[in-house]
Amino acid sequence: MTTIGLIGAGNIGSTVARLAVAAGHDVVLSNSRGPETLDDLVAELGDHARAATAQEAAEAGDIVVVTVPLKAYREVPEEPLRGKVVIDTNNYYPERDGHIAELDDESTTTSELLQAHLPESSVVKGFNNIYFEHLLSLARPSGAEDRSVLAIAGDDMAAKAEVAELLDSLGYDAYDVGPLAEGWRYQRDTTAYAGVYVDGDDWEHPRPATPELLAEKLAAAQRYRDMA
Repeated sequence: MTTIGLIGAGNIGSTVARLAVAAGHDVVLSNSRGPETLDDLVAELGDHARAATAQEAAEAGDIVVVTVPLKAYREVPEEPLRGKVVIDTNNYYPERDGHIAELDDESTTTSELLQAHLPESSVVKGFNNIYFEHLLSLARPSGAEDRSVLAIAGDDMAAKAEVAELLDSLGYDAYDVGPLAEGWRYQRDTTAYAGVYVDGDDWEHPRPATPELLAEKLAAAQRYRDMA
């Protein structure tokens, strides 16, 4: 059993928490408004969940999921995350986050920004390219024919293996896209973003994403960038 620390408990964070508790993991949830604002969610999740501060969630987690608005990434506590695997769910929304020059000129990626902020942690990009309702509904047992893959990227192979093991317990296979610098391939507005789990415009009935389908969408993202 693994303890998952969550820094951020919005749509993705709460969904990861639900999947984790269902898989038998413990979760420690935090948000920017204080532990008391998470009482209802903790009550729903049951005995395997508790609310805490971001510092406490970072300290408690064997793996920590950072799922805050990108503009707040510098507020993620550094010290308690030293030596830990950190899953970064961030996407860049300039209308929400303000313009970030390094992202606008594509000289870096969102997860590389977090990795620079957490130099002694092993950041893995994940959970960022799937709609939260689809993340919950597409989870399947290991070996299921209609199981989906989730893209991950990171510079530490051992960290990615640890994340892949966690994803397996949550109901997904991991698809390794490569180092963090390749995380742009499934960021917002790419062909490998949320629509990879949707057939046409039918968002009410998500489809599984096979390795072949995700690979096709990742390759298309490269083609579009080369044409730009």
